[in-house]
Amino acid sequence: MRIPIITLTVILASVLIAVALPKLLGQLEMRNRMARIGVSAGLTRTIGILEIAGIAGLLLGLLWWPVGVAAAVGLTLLLIGAAVYHIRAKDPVPMAVVPVAFAVAAAAIAVMHVLANN
Repeated sequence: MRIPIITLTVILASVLIAVALPKLLGQLEMRNRMARIGVSAGLTRTIGILEIAGIAGLLLGLLWWPVGVAAAVGLTLLLIGAAVYHIRAKDPVPMAVVPVAFAVAAAAIAVMHVLANN
């Protein structure tokens, strides 16, 4: 069970860092994209911070699984929130499905950690 946890963690962390950094750094294109779905610049930066914290937690979870579970659950909730914002903005279905897919991956990491350690 360890290899799937490591693999999924690295993949999810890699994908999330690519969207978290532009939010955290306040890049204009990301601010514009977030504003279009109703997210302020301040909230965008906060989401970036939470995503970075979640990524760190996922990676630390490879050393101490309870941290990985907490981070994965937090990211699952954050990503579900992202899907809700996309749906409210009436984005095309694929725009809302992407964060849901990542939420499922994060939830799977939490479940795998629990199953592997009980």
